[in-house]
Amino acid sequence: MNIADYKRFDVINGQGIRHSLYTSGCTHKCRGCFNASIWNFGYGELFTDEFEERIIDDLKIDYVKVQGLSILGGEPLQNVEGLLPLLKRIKKECKSKDIWIWSGYTFEEIIKNEKMNELISYCDVLIDGRFELERRDLTLKWRGSSNQRILDVKESLKEGKVILLSLDE
Repeated sequence: MNIADYKRFDVINGQGIRHSLYTSGCTHKCRGCFNASIWNFGYGELFTDEFEERIIDDLKIDYVKVQGLSILGGEPLQNVEGLLPLLKRIKKECKSKDIWIWSGYTFEEIIKNEKMNELISYCDVLIDGRFELERRDLTLKWRGSSNQRILDVKESLKEGKVILLSLDE
């Protein structure tokens, strides 16, 4: 797995102060995508054990209240094998941190795929759905188009259906 970018202390991609990890590669290739430059799976730098350690260390920083990690892309769910060990470590070693993930796949598509389903089980919030240029809405928080949803992953998995997350915006 390659990483296109990593931003520490990000306040744009999710609630609170977060670190944001951008995975390389996406086959959705949504028209109008703002991250089209990272559709290539070879873009960026290789995700190494040292990179993973850096993320864990950054999540443990105590001089700033970091709420969690945001995972964007590209398409993170096309990088399951690379992300799964990281997410497992975060839930084990950084218990108070939440994980947000953006995907062009819908929740309904994800739960039909065993590996994707396992990956999101370690996440707290899922922003799902492909970006649709004709439904672009710049007033939406954390989404690019009105078809995209913000889901409470734990409740959605428990209920077996989409449970939207109500956030104080």
